[in-house]
Amino acid sequence: MSTAIDYLLHLADNAVVLGQRDAEWCGHGPILEEDLALANVSLDLIGQARLLYQRAATLMGGDATEDKLAYFRDAADFRNYTLLELPHHGPLVGYAASDRDYATTIVRNFLYSALMVHLWDALTRSSDSELAAIAAKSVKEATYHLHHSRDWLVRFGDGTDESHARAQAAVDHLMPYTEEFWASSPAETAAAEAGVGVDVRTLRAGWDALVNDAFAEATLTRPACRGYVTQGKLGLHSEHLSFLLGEMQSLARAHPNGCW
Repeated sequence: MSTAIDYLLHLADNAVVLGQRDAEWCGHGPILEEDLALANVSLDLIGQARLLYQRAATLMGGDATEDKLAYFRDAADFRNYTLLELPHHGPLVGYAASDRDYATTIVRNFLYSALMVHLWDALTRSSDSELAAIAAKSVKEATYHLHHSRDWLVRFGDGTDESHARAQAAVDHLMPYTEEFWASSPAETAAAEAGVGVDVRTLRAGWDALVNDAFAEATLTRPACRGYVTQGKLGLHSEHLSFLLGEMQSLARAHPNGCW
C-alpha cells in the first residue's frame, strides 16, 4: 500500500475502534444526558472513520469500499492505538465480566482527544487536500470531545473520595498506553516526510500541557510511564481487539452481500 493509504487507515482505525467502544455505553450511561453525549461522541468518531475509509478506498481503487475496510479486515490488519481497544474497566482479560467504569471511559477519551485536537489542526495543512478537509471538520468535533471529557475528569478528580480514587486508578491504568502516541510508525514517518501527515512527536509538548493542566485542576497525579510500549499501530494488539471486532463485524460478515 502507499504511504497515504497506510496513514489514512491508521487514522480511520483509531476513530472506528474508539467509536465502537463509546457506543457500548448506549443505554447504559450513568445519567440520560451522558448516555446521549457518549452516543454523539461515538457518532462523530464513526463519521470521521467513514470519511477516512472512503478516502483510502478511493486511493486503493478496485473493489475497495469503506465497508470492506471496516468490516472485512482482521485484528492484525488494524492500525489503531492499543489504548483505544481496551474495555471500560481495569486490566482484565477480554472475556472477564466486570461492571463498566465511567471514569475509565472519560480518562481514555480525554487522553485521546487531547492528542487529536493538535493532530487534526496540523492535518488541516496536509498536502492531501481531501485529508485536510476531513481534518478541518474533525478538529471541531475533537474540540468538543476534549471539553466534554476534561469537564468530567475534573468533576471526578476533584469530587468525592470515591470519584477521585476511580479517576486516579483509571489514569494509572491508561497513561502507560499513551507512550504509543510518540513512537512513530513507518507509515507516520513516511507520511510526514511526504507532507501528507504529521510527525506526531512534534505535538507532544502541546499534549503534555493540556494533560498536566487538567490533572492539576482535577487534583490527579500523573504517573511515570516506563517499560513496554504498545504497538497497536503496527498491528500488534491486545486480546481485546478481537472481541471488539467480533461484535462489530459479525452482522456484515454474516450477510456480506446485504444492502442496508
